[in-house]
Amino acid sequence: MKSITIKGSKRESVGKAATKALRNAEKVPCVLYGGENAIHFSAEEKAFKNLVYTPNVYTATIELDGEKFTSILQDIQFHPVTDKILHIDFYQLFDDKAVTMEIPVKLTGNSPGVQIGGSLRFPKRKLRIKALPANLPDTIEASIAALEIGDKIFVRELEIPNCEILHPENTVVAQVRMSRAAVDPTEEEAVEGEEAATEEAAAE
Repeated sequence: MKSITIKGSKRESVGKAATKALRNAEKVPCVLYGGENAIHFSAEEKAFKNLVYTPNVYTATIELDGEKFTSILQDIQFHPVTDKILHIDFYQLFDDKAVTMEIPVKLTGNSPGVQIGGSLRFPKRKLRIKALPANLPDTIEASIAALEIGDKIFVRELEIPNCEILHPENTVVAQVRMSRAAVDPTEEEAVEGEEAATEEAAAE
């Protein structure tokens, strides 16, 4: 999985006044959990742009006073009115310790059912998986190339090496449903044949 580097500074004061001062300076108070002790730090708000405002998922390499910590974003709080980032919690990663994370699903291929007018539904755009940090994928690929109208892709059909999917096997990831625009090619050919025959008869 790709990583984004966040450069910050450890903070000693964690009270309301110190936190407010950080936000006024356009910095985000953060906490890194998972190690022996929680680490409180702050970083420039703009440093989180590519980590937070994206549909992709990344690990975060946090650099604090010469130390580096590999982590994932665990929780984030936004201001209810301005949507500014108020606080972020990170969870430290270790090579030998599995972690749970939501990974985006990427649909590949062209569905025959969609091509004749079916409606593609994509209820599971992210899936929660458990894996060692080195095995975390950037995306989970699901091919819709064989989906006809009425077909579905279930979690049990997905193959993610060295990862455990934390959803029931019968969870629907994507499906193609009938829509008013859908036309069966064989029926369309039959209708065209009938119309042609009618036109010939009329001409005679």
